Amino acid sequence: MDALSEVLAAVRFSAVAFLHAEFTAPWCITAKVEPEDCRLLGAVPAHIIAYHYVVDGELFLELAGEPPLPLAAGDIVLLPRNDAHRLASALKLRPVVVDDLIQPVASPGLAQLQYGGGELTHVICGFLGCEVADNPLLATLPPALRLRLSDGLAGAWVEQSVRLAAAEFASDSSGSAALLNKLAELLFIEAVRRYLATLPAEQSGWLAALRDPFVGKALALLHGRLAEPWTTEALAREVGLSRSAFAERFSRLLGQPPMTYLAHWRLQLAATRLCDGGVSLAQIAYAIGYESEAAFNRAFKREFGLPPATWRKQHSAG
Repeated sequence: MDALSEVLAAVRFSAVAFLHAEFTAPWCITAKVEPEDCRLLGAVPAHIIAYHYVVDGELFLELAGEPPLPLAAGDIVLLPRNDAHRLASALKLRPVVVDDLIQPVASPGLAQLQYGGGELTHVICGFLGCEVADNPLLATLPPALRLRLSDGLAGAWVEQSVRLAAAEFASDSSGSAALLNKLAELLFIEAVRRYLATLPAEQSGWLAALRDPFVGKALALLHGRLAEPWTTEALAREVGLSRSAFAERFSRLLGQPPMTYLAHWRLQLAATRLCDGGVSLAQIAYAIGYESEAAFNRAFKREFGLPPATWRKQHSAG
C-alpha cells in the first residue's frame, strides 16, 4: 500500500448526512458543525470535516482570510478543518445563524431547512468524522476543497450516482442515508487526489512531500515497512542521498526530522488499531516497530496522556 492510501485508510471516516436545505434568494447563513450536532447523531468524533453538496442552483462559500468560493450544481465542497463559514446567494449579505432555521422533524438524522423567497438553491449538508485528529494528511489540506463531480474520467457516472443518492436522501427513502454517506467518503478521497495533482512545484507539506523523488520514496518505505528499525542513515541510503542532504530535504518539506515523523506516525496508527477488537497491545506494539510492550506503553502515554489500554477502553465505549 502506498503512503497516501495508508494514511487515508488510517483516517477511518464515518460520514453522516444530516440536513436537506432549500434556500431561495436572497439568503446568507453562518454555519459550523459543532460537537453537539454530532452527539445527536451518534458518538462525537475527534475530528470533523464538514461538507456541502449543491444539488441545484448556485452559491458562494466564504471563509475568513480566503477569497469567496463560487459553487454550482454538481459541486461538493469539503472543509477539512471544520472552520466556521458562510453560505450565501450573493456576497455582502447579512447572515443569520443556520441553527435558528433548521426545522425539527420526526425522522431521526434528517433535518429540513427552507429559507428565503426567490431563486432556489438545494443543498445537502453533512460531515465526515474520524477518531484520530492528528493525521499528516488532514494537517496539510487547505481550508476548503471543491470537487466538481462532472470532471474526471468517470465524472458523469459519479455525478449521476451522487445526484440519485441525494434525491433519495431528500425524500427520506430507506437506506438512502447510508448510500450517500459512503459516497461522501469516496468523494473526499477523490478530492484529495485531485488536489495533489494541482499542487505547485514549490509547495511544502505532506502531500507535496509525496511527489518529491527522495522524500516520497522515504515515506513509502516508512509506511510500507513500519516495523523495521529505521534510522535516518538507513533511509538516506535507501533513497540515494547523503544523511545530511536527506535530513535537510525531509525537514524542509515536512517540518520535522525523519525519526520524529516516524515516531509520531507509529503512535497515530496505534491509536487507530486500538479501536479494532481482538488485537492485543503486544501485537500492535511489535507491528509498528516497538521492541517491547512496555516501551510502547510509555511512548503512547507520552503522546496521548493515557496508557493504551485505558485509551482503548474509553474509545470502545464510544
